[in-house]
This record gives sequence, structure tokens and C-alpha cells, in this order.
Amino acid sequence: MKMKLSIRAFLFFSAVVLGLVPFSFAADNYPARPVTVIVPVEAGGDADIVTRPLMERVAKILGQPFVIVNKPGAGQTIGYREVYQAKPDGYTIGMGVASLITAKLQGFLPYDYRDFTLMGNFWSANPLIIASTKTSRPFKTVQELFDYAKSHPGEVSLATTAVGGPFWNSALMIQERTGIKFNVIPQEGSAGFVLQQVAGGHTDTGISGSSAAKPQIDAGNVLPLAIIGPNRFPGKFNFIPTLKEIGYDVSFRTFGVVIGPPKMPKDAASKLIKAVETACKDPEYQSLIASRFDTALYQSPDEFLKSADEDRKNLRAIFEKTGLLKEKK
Repeated sequence: MKMKLSIRAFLFFSAVVLGLVPFSFAADNYPARPVTVIVPVEAGGDADIVTRPLMERVAKILGQPFVIVNKPGAGQTIGYREVYQAKPDGYTIGMGVASLITAKLQGFLPYDYRDFTLMGNFWSANPLIIASTKTSRPFKTVQELFDYAKSHPGEVSLATTAVGGPFWNSALMIQERTGIKFNVIPQEGSAGFVLQQVAGGHTDTGISGSSAAKPQIDAGNVLPLAIIGPNRFPGKFNFIPTLKEIGYDVSFRTFGVVIGPPKMPKDAASKLIKAVETACKDPEYQSLIASRFDTALYQSPDEFLKSADEDRKNLRAIFEKTGLLKEKK
């Protein structure tokens, strides 16, 4: 009898090692080794800039390295696919931005934020309209830009993130709400690529996140024209108006939510939720994100779902109106 039990135990643990039976019991010791964090933008993009210091704090809390791996491209969907298809053991997680909502609406992915394991939102940001100081027609104010663009449809170049990315969607929303037609030039990447185009004088204007734009603003290569959100930035850049306060009902937010593959062990997910919340609320992290004119705002998975559902409703209506709704039933 003992021999049979020993053989059964040996076979069971061999199967666990080979991945043939669930490894959920190991979640009690999670994490027992380094965790890979897929960031769906290039190094230096806004999402990358805010995720790295957060994960440094999560690593200290949980006692294992959290290793950032950048997987940019295809409107962030390359990174999302890698997270979604990863083994659901908690050792490959990622972060999502606003395209986690829109990719399914636009037919780029068959799943969206509701299909991942969510560990909470840690970052909220509003895009910024910026103008190059190196082109033949440097715009000084957003009203000057809009007036010129209205009378010269399709002439003013506007760099954005890739098709389906947050800043591309911001441009779509601006055009739909204002009736202005820009020459939208999507970049295969995130804000870092947008800044290269605008700061280098290759495009007249662009839409970027404030974290990535700040060094180029400080250097005088780009001029901030307006915030696509409800509130002005505090401190040094408080002079930048919002679109809403100058008469344009346009507001768009992006976010940073920690995601994992579907069906992650509850214990591992719970540990990550607590660690992400603690890291996000760390005073030094809060101060760091505020210095980049963004907000370190923690939302639990349920709170995030509520706000994301509202964002999805609004964006779906715009895509439907503009003929860009490609969601597969």
C-alpha cells in the first residue's frame, strides 16, 4: 500500500513539474522566481516611463525581480497577445493602456480588458496637443492651429501613435467633435516616436503624453498647445489650457492597468493586486508621476472595470459614427 502511494505521489509531482496538472498549490509561495512584465510600447514611451518605477516597488514588496520586456507594435496588440497567450501562472504579466479597450472595437483583437486577469489601474493621463517650433508655420496657440486647419483641410500634419493607439484615437475624437480635417500620420510606436517627428520638425503637430513630451518642451523643441482632458496640469505647466475650457467638448484619457493571462491563480492575483496598490500609493511614486503631469491613481479591478466600461461606451459610439467599428460578434 505504501509502495502504491509512493508511486502515485511520484507520478503526481512529476506531472506537476511537466505542467500536466494545475500548479495552483504553488501560488502560496508566489512569486518564487522572477516575473516578466510585458510593456506594449517601446522603451521611453509614456507607458514604459511610468511602469518601470512602479514595478521596481512591486519587486521590493514581493521579494523577486519584475523584469520589463518591451513588446511594441501594431497599436500595442503584439504585447497584449503575448500576455493573453502566456501560461497563467503569474510569471508573465503585463500592462495595458487605452488601446486595451479599442483594439477589439476596431477588429484588431478578439478580446479586450474584460478577458484578462486584472490587478488594478495605477496611472491616469490625458494626452497633449503639441506643435513643432522648427516648421515653417509654428503654431503658438491651439486656437491658431484650429483656425488654420479649418481653412486648410488636410494640410496640417499631425503625428500620433499607431492606428488604434491611444493618441490616434484622440486625433479621431478631435476631428469628429470639431469637424477639422488633419493629415494624421500614425507612428509605429508610442509617444517617443511622435516626439521624434514633432521635435525634429518633420510634422507640424502631434499628440503625445506629457511624460514623454516634457523633456522636449523643456528643450524648446515643441510647444504645448492644449490638454485633451478636464483639468490643467499643476505647477510649471499650469498655463496650458484644456480643449474643454476654450469651447471644444473633447476629453480623452489613457491609463495603465496591470494585466495577466485569463485564469491566473487567485492567490497570485491577490498578491499582485495588493502589491500594485501599495506601490502606486507610495509617496515617492506619487511625486514622481506628478512631476510628469500625470496622476498615480489606483483603481481596484472592479473600479477599473466600471470606468473602462464607460470609456468603451463613448468610444464605441464614435467608431460607429465614423464607420470604424469592426468589432466581431
